[in-house]
Amino acid sequence: MKYLCRSFIRFFNLSRKMEHPENDPRYNGLKVNKGIAQPPSVNPYLKRRPKQTLRSVEEYVKGILSGDRVILSQAVTLVESSLPEHQERAQAIIEQCLPYSGNSIRVGITGVPGCGKSTSIDSFGMYLLERGHKLAVLAIDPSSERSRGSILGDKTRMEKLSMEENAFIRPSPSAGSLGGVARKTRESIVLCEAAGFNYLFVETVGVGQSETAVHSMVDFFLLIQLAGTGDELQGIKRGIMEMADGIVINKADGDNIDKANMARRQLRNALHLYPLPESGWSPEVLTYSGYYKIGIAEVWEMIHRYIDFVKQNGYFDRKRKEQAKYWMFESINEQLRNGFYRDPEIAQLLVRLEEEVLQDRKSSFTAAREALEAYYRKKR
Repeated sequence: MKYLCRSFIRFFNLSRKMEHPENDPRYNGLKVNKGIAQPPSVNPYLKRRPKQTLRSVEEYVKGILSGDRVILSQAVTLVESSLPEHQERAQAIIEQCLPYSGNSIRVGITGVPGCGKSTSIDSFGMYLLERGHKLAVLAIDPSSERSRGSILGDKTRMEKLSMEENAFIRPSPSAGSLGGVARKTRESIVLCEAAGFNYLFVETVGVGQSETAVHSMVDFFLLIQLAGTGDELQGIKRGIMEMADGIVINKADGDNIDKANMARRQLRNALHLYPLPESGWSPEVLTYSGYYKIGIAEVWEMIHRYIDFVKQNGYFDRKRKEQAKYWMFESINEQLRNGFYRDPEIAQLLVRLEEEVLQDRKSSFTAAREALEAYYRKKR
């Protein structure tokens, strides 16, 4: 046993010095079997995809107007990119597509997490496709505050819709935007409309006090509610109720039908306490089941009644003009914010001011004023 151990130690020490210790004369009686060839670490049948090159603005516009979903997806990627060269090209594409936009019905869909937004969109969308329409879904996925990443998995929950040729589903990260709305969703709407989609869904992350962003880019704002959740007052919050053009209570099936009808009566009574919206439309409350596709036709009848109503009284066009003005000022605010934080001198100043604030040598408000004054002086 000792002899075997000493031999093994000598063999190990020698192997560290020689590439093939089995060829040493001291081990003539040693038989070494041929090893198994190791497979390559990369699949040899895997073809490396060539690096995607940017198309010209004319190629993007031509592809979008012809309804090419691949080129449309690439254009939306340019819109969402923060690179200056991508933004410049994206804005040129949007300008040329703008005359072909505006011919769709834009529906914003919001609701508490778990209320069935994705399932409802799947059912609502199939209802439209079966009647010969084209639908684009801009699904907003929440971004992590820690990693800044998003799952972007909404498409997997729209099983039927994702397989249809006349449906375009684009999940986008919220990227910390107000109300969970992607920063460039407004521009993506223009591209989708130019591509021939006559219905647009904008799905938000969930109900919050900042859903104004979604409300300011759609024609009809749909609020999805649940019944029997234990706190009916949560559905009677003024912030979101006043913006809703229609309220639908999902999962009105089986044993939950009575609870859904009770919730509908409560919400109808609550709506009577609110003043009439600027559109002159009194919001309706309906029940349906997205999973079993019960009441889907009634929901769309309500939406079309609203669209016809606001087109007749002129509110439809007036609202779209107000939305265009709203997003102009939002773009100005965004450009000012980006210009401030991307300035290298201001970035160095902020590091120093932050340290002074943390050491209680300067208040937060004084530091902010000093940083802004430095930025204004530089721009004069």
